[in-house]
Amino acid sequence: MQNTHAANKKKIKIMRLALFIGVILLILKFSAYFFTHSNAILTDALESIVNVLAGSFALYSIHYASRPKDEDHPYGHGKIEFLSSGIEGGMILLAGIGMIFKGGVAFFHKDVIEHADAGAYISAGTGLVNYIMGTYLIKIGKRHHSTVMVADGKHLISDTISSIGLVAGLLIIYFTGLNWIDYALTIVFGFFIVYTGSKLIKESITNLLDEADYSKLQQLIDLLNKNRHEKWIDIHNLRILKYGAHLHIDCHITLPWYDSLEDSHKEVDAVEKLVKENMEHEIEFFIHADPCLPSSCSICPITTCAVRKHAFVKRLDWTLHNVLPDQKHKLEQ
Repeated sequence: MQNTHAANKKKIKIMRLALFIGVILLILKFSAYFFTHSNAILTDALESIVNVLAGSFALYSIHYASRPKDEDHPYGHGKIEFLSSGIEGGMILLAGIGMIFKGGVAFFHKDVIEHADAGAYISAGTGLVNYIMGTYLIKIGKRHHSTVMVADGKHLISDTISSIGLVAGLLIIYFTGLNWIDYALTIVFGFFIVYTGSKLIKESITNLLDEADYSKLQQLIDLLNKNRHEKWIDIHNLRILKYGAHLHIDCHITLPWYDSLEDSHKEVDAVEKLVKENMEHEIEFFIHADPCLPSSCSICPITTCAVRKHAFVKRLDWTLHNVLPDQKHKLEQ
């Protein structure tokens, strides 16, 4: 519990820093626009408004997600991180559409670009800061399984890529005087940002709808296969739900019918301990113990069983195919 509290405090501190840096960069980008009158720089500055708004909501969502479970939220408040990343994706999407529109209009209402070299220097500096901050947010977000921090980091990285193209375009304009490149860059950046926003929205919806995370399921199945006990006849009806940095895992385990309640409880505890010690998330595990059936004998390797109905034939490896259905395992006829 103390580790979770410390992790939450660290995430909040980092998001405050990211928000502060975002405000500084916003001021610099608008200063660059008033200095150069570049549409591409203006669209970059407008996207920084999105960065600040998204960062503000991300900070709030991390505060909210760190609240302990209560009667109204028995699984915690972590899902707000998925909502936050979706809202951020929506803001990015709208900013991209605005950039495309602004670039298209600019072809018919041409502005004179001034001091393109100075604009390039400012854009390069802000792009570098965004790259450093974005990379750091993604690293910390993945370490602490924070969807909203990863989303904010990816947003800043996309801003960096825009800045690279922007710097290149401004330098070309400075040396050639071809101002139409500014408008074309605005449209190109707009489409790239629309793609980034759409991707974040899709990931957010996927998590909110509890779409199965097969890579996480496979990781869990591999762990159980590698460390399975003799009495763990099968595991089925396996489910993983994400709640921000927390994982809620449900499953049924088939155990010998003749074991005492105390013995069965020890095996359930062993499964929980194994998973919590080897998976990086904060884990909440609900296990339902099922008694074995005569059809389980052919896959049960317990050599000391004195009440077998059938001989042991072979051990079945657990796979996505047989652990997800709500059905005890047996040999195919």
